[in-house]
Amino acid sequence: MKYATFSDTGEIIGRFDDRFHATIPEDAVVIPEKLWGPTLNDTDGVWRLVDGELVKQPLPEILPDFVQMVADERYKREATGVIVEGLQIETTRDSQALIASTGLSAVLDPEYRCNFKTVTGFVEIGSAQIIAIAKAVRTHVQACFDRELTLLRAIEAGDYREDMLFEGWPDSIPPDPVELQ
Repeated sequence: MKYATFSDTGEIIGRFDDRFHATIPEDAVVIPEKLWGPTLNDTDGVWRLVDGELVKQPLPEILPDFVQMVADERYKREATGVIVEGLQIETTRDSQALIASTGLSAVLDPEYRCNFKTVTGFVEIGSAQIIAIAKAVRTHVQACFDRELTLLRAIEAGDYREDMLFEGWPDSIPPDPVELQ
């Protein structure tokens, strides 16, 4: 004979065949031979014990994790870079940290100059240019987080549509391009 045990929600959690299993759990239920095979091989449903009867129910609908999808998209958009007075500036997390520390040096020393690496190569820039780049990067990154927050609020309100994931993000050029001096 064939047997099965079930979880509190009625899902099959164990299968037993008295030809192979010396001990059958006391709470095991006899499974008709004609259902034994389908309970082993079906992948398009869930077999449950409902009111003492073994029935196949559709798989539960699994909704996408919209919150994680939005966070992933923000992270990707955050790193798209900005253009400041023709210079292509990276906005990855590592670049943001380097730009912030360079910006601090520029604030502390108005005469500060450095060789700054852009996407296309090195340029020598001074404090005013460093601060302009830092502001543009911060504006871009903040706009990405602001868009994420807008989408999260739409999810919470039940107003979110999947096409919104690809709309409203900042371009790689800041809304108000910062002029280098």
